[in-house]
Amino acid sequence: MKYKFLPLFFLFAALSLISCSDKGKKPLDIPSEYDGAAFATNTTVQSDVLFRFTQMINEAKKGRTAGKTVSLDSLNYWYTAGTPALQNLNSAYYAALCTNWLTELTDASGGTYTPGPPSGYGGVYGSFLFDGNGLDLEQMLDKGNYNALLYKHFNDLAAGAITPATVDQMVAIFGTNPSFPNSYQAALHTKPDKFSANYAARRDKNDGKGVYTNIRDQFIKLQAAVKAGPEYLEERDEAIAEIRLLWEKSNAATIINYLNEVVSKLSATNPTDSDIAAALHSYGETVGFTHGLRTLEQKKITDAEIDEILTLLHAPAGETATSYKFATDPLNELPRLTQAIAKFKTIYGFTDQEMEDFKKNWVLEQNR
Repeated sequence: MKYKFLPLFFLFAALSLISCSDKGKKPLDIPSEYDGAAFATNTTVQSDVLFRFTQMINEAKKGRTAGKTVSLDSLNYWYTAGTPALQNLNSAYYAALCTNWLTELTDASGGTYTPGPPSGYGGVYGSFLFDGNGLDLEQMLDKGNYNALLYKHFNDLAAGAITPATVDQMVAIFGTNPSFPNSYQAALHTKPDKFSANYAARRDKNDGKGVYTNIRDQFIKLQAAVKAGPEYLEERDEAIAEIRLLWEKSNAATIINYLNEVVSKLSATNPTDSDIAAALHSYGETVGFTHGLRTLEQKKITDAEIDEILTLLHAPAGETATSYKFATDPLNELPRLTQAIAKFKTIYGFTDQEMEDFKKNWVLEQNR
């Protein structure tokens, strides 16, 4: 009889050990800097992807020169060459759009454009290339793919096995490096920020609270958690979720910045052709950033909200854009942009102070 309670005793002992083990977990040791010892070796694929992406956009930019025709073969080469090809890294939805835009951009190049109802393929107006509807297709390929390709690639990496090499690849596709300069100014930094990191830096006041600074800190935490092993999966996943949200919010902040710029330029008394063209270019960047998020699974903004905003921007998904209306009838059309700004504020919970801060490029303000 005296042995009948032994199994129960061992059960309590086992539970006690498990409890002690949980309580005994050490807090994650997070260093002050990111370890970049193997960064160059681990990120050769991402470096090649970003190189080909840059080459494609540089080819598209040739269309900004009056009378200059862009080569469709060159655009298609950079979009479809390499392993993995840009086309294959894209969301399926945006890849199909990009294929059409490559052709349409080529058709518009070499011509001239005057804001108004479409009367041709489009062309150069001011210093930028527009299609016949006043949409800057270069920006649909460029800023749209900051989300549909680069942000998506980050999420694809996060969905697989995550090693220290994977973390380096995530940092690279964000557009930065282990030094995290918080600046895109090549004259001041050996390795300045590019791509999404470039724009996150612009929205960061460098006061320790901004999106870029927080993304940097979460990458350091992520690297530490992955190196520390499976015991810190919770900390690893927390860091990934924070980076994902902060990256998305930094792009939204840049959209707000550009929309404010468009309203300011087009509401001015007697804006010049250069002013109007610059405004339509900035507007095109907002359409690209917004549209590139459509159909992506890992995001805060919903596709329904994206569709509402694209409709406000006169660039509804699946329909022909009428972007020129903001230039030809600013009095009646610019309130749509103000509504879009308000929607972004609500979706991401930005404060009034943040909305004011987003109007500035803090890298230039602080010359850092």
